[in-house]
Amino acid sequence: MTEQGIRTTCRFCGAGLELSLIDLGRQPLANSYLPDDPAAVAAEQRFPLHARVCQSCWLVQLDHDAPAENIFAHDYAYLSSYSDSWVAHAGRYAEAMIARFGLGPASRVIEVASNDGYLLRHFVEAGIPVLGVEPAGHAAEVARGRGVDTRVAFFNAETAAGLAAEGIRADLIAANNVLAHVPDIRGFVAGFPLVLAPEGVVTFEFPHLLNMIERVQFDTIYHEHYSYLSLLAVEAVLASAGLRVFDVGELPTHGGSLRVFACHQAAAHPEAPGLAVVRAREAAAGLGSPAPYAGFAARAEALRAGFMRYLAEARAAGATVAAYGAAAKGNTFLNYCGVGRAEIRAVADRNPQKQGRLLPGSHIPIVSPEALIGMKPERVVILPWNLKDEIAAQLASLRAGGSRFAVIDASAGGGVAEF
Repeated sequence: MTEQGIRTTCRFCGAGLELSLIDLGRQPLANSYLPDDPAAVAAEQRFPLHARVCQSCWLVQLDHDAPAENIFAHDYAYLSSYSDSWVAHAGRYAEAMIARFGLGPASRVIEVASNDGYLLRHFVEAGIPVLGVEPAGHAAEVARGRGVDTRVAFFNAETAAGLAAEGIRADLIAANNVLAHVPDIRGFVAGFPLVLAPEGVVTFEFPHLLNMIERVQFDTIYHEHYSYLSLLAVEAVLASAGLRVFDVGELPTHGGSLRVFACHQAAAHPEAPGLAVVRAREAAAGLGSPAPYAGFAARAEALRAGFMRYLAEARAAGATVAAYGAAAKGNTFLNYCGVGRAEIRAVADRNPQKQGRLLPGSHIPIVSPEALIGMKPERVVILPWNLKDEIAAQLASLRAGGSRFAVIDASAGGGVAEF
C-alpha cells in the first residue's frame, strides 16, 4: 500500500497491480444512505473506486480498501428479504442442497454473511440446525427474530477457530455473495476448512467476472466489493486454503453468477461436468490474458453517454423522470454519471429503512413505491436491472397509466432499453 492508501500489489498473491480495468473516480459508500440533512450531506465521505487486474493470478480487485467497519455498520441498510425473487432463489438453493447432500436433523448448516436470515430460515423450516455469521448487527437482530441462530462477527480464520473450539462443524457452509466482500480474501477462505466436516461442502455464489466484462456491468463495482471473481481466480484462492472445487453451476442471478462447490482436498466428492464447462468458457474468453480487460472503460463511458442523452431527451420532452431501487449498483452508476435530483426527481424502494433518506452522492430522495406511483412520472429508470421484471410487476398501475420503464443495457441501442 502507498502512503495515500492505494494498493499497488495484489490482495491475494502479492504481484504488482499495473493493469487498469476502470477508474470510476471518488465515490461515497454505495449502501451509506444519508438523512435528509445539510450537515450529513456536507460530512459525506468519498473514497477512490478503481478496479485493477492482477496479471499473475488474474484476480480483479479494487486498489483501495474502504474500511469494512464503515460499510457493515449496525444500521447497514441492505436486507435481503425485501427482494421476493431473492428469497425464492434462497428457497430453491435450500431444497437443492438438502436433496443433493442428504441433509437432515443430524446435519448442520452454517451461512457466512447470513444477513437477515433470508436463506437459513428455509433450513430451519426443514428441521435442520443452522448458524448464521453476520457482521451487521441490525441484520442479525432481524434474523434472530425469525428463529435463525446468528453470531455477530466477521468470518475469518480466528472466528472459525473459535467455532471449532466449541465443537461446531458444518455439513454445508453457504457463502453466497460474500467472497467479493472481504478485503483479505486469503485470510477469509482460511477459516472454512476449520469448521467444515471431513466430507462437508461449501458453496460460494458470486457474480461472474466474464459476464461483467461481456455485458459492461461496471455498476456492480463498489467499495463493498473488493474483488471481481472468475473461476480461474477462485480456484487458486480456495486451493490456498486446502479446498478443492468439484462442481460449478451457472446462475441467472445478479446478471449472471457462478455457484462453486468446494470440499477438503481429500474429500470423496468427484469432479462434476460443470467444472470443465466453465473452465472452457473462461479459457475461450482469454481471462488469463490482458486482452478481454482492454477497452472496458471505454465501453462504460459509452453507456454513460447514452444514459445522459436519454435524460436530456426526457427533459426536452418535458417528461418527469424517477427511478426505482435504492440499490448499490444504481448508486455507482448515478455517481459515475454525475446525476442528481435535478435529473431524477426521486427513487422508490420497498425497504422502509431507506425511505425518507437520500441516495449517497447523488442525494436523490428515497420514497416508498406508493409515493412514486402517486407522482405519476412519465419515465421510470429501474436501477437494479437484474430485478426489472419483478419491479415492473410491482409498478403495473404506472404502466397502465402510460409510464415508460427503462434499464441500462449495453446490448441496447444507445445503452438504454425501454420496455
